[in-house]
Amino acid sequence: MALTFEVDPAFDRTLRDDITALWADVSNAGGAVGFVPPVTADEVRPELVKHLAGMVEGRTRLVVGRDEDGTVAATAFLTHNTHRLMRHWIGAYTVMVHPRHQGKGYGRDLMAATADAARDIEGIEAIRLTCRGGTGADRFYASCGYKEVGRVPGAIRVAEGDDRDDIIMLLPLFR
Repeated sequence: MALTFEVDPAFDRTLRDDITALWADVSNAGGAVGFVPPVTADEVRPELVKHLAGMVEGRTRLVVGRDEDGTVAATAFLTHNTHRLMRHWIGAYTVMVHPRHQGKGYGRDLMAATADAARDIEGIEAIRLTCRGGTGADRFYASCGYKEVGRVPGAIRVAEGDDRDDIIMLLPLFR
């Protein structure tokens, strides 16, 4: 069964708790979404609050994918640029699919829903995202149409002696 996607859903305590749990579960399964396992919901929550602040200010949009039970199974946050010379592209952050749904094609579905949401925003011509090297995420995003446009060697320190590249990828929305 496919996920059902919604852009800018009404945000309440249940959605907050579901996204927090998703983020912790993805992180603890080794997902590269800003944390290194083990991580708790209490550690994740302040990062979610930063996204929420952007939503309240109108700078950030949320794409949520729900499974057949209505549980949040995937998310992506789209954040507008505030720099006047870069307002024609948007950033994708905290792109994640719950580990129990891996291998079902939901990641591709999430990326398509995210691109559709960005296309609906007036003046947006591309999505930019970054990913952690050594995870295979760059290959996944490339399979979704993103192109590597930059790489900062060793920019992400996962642990002492384990530095990873920060890979910058871009998806043009109109050709």
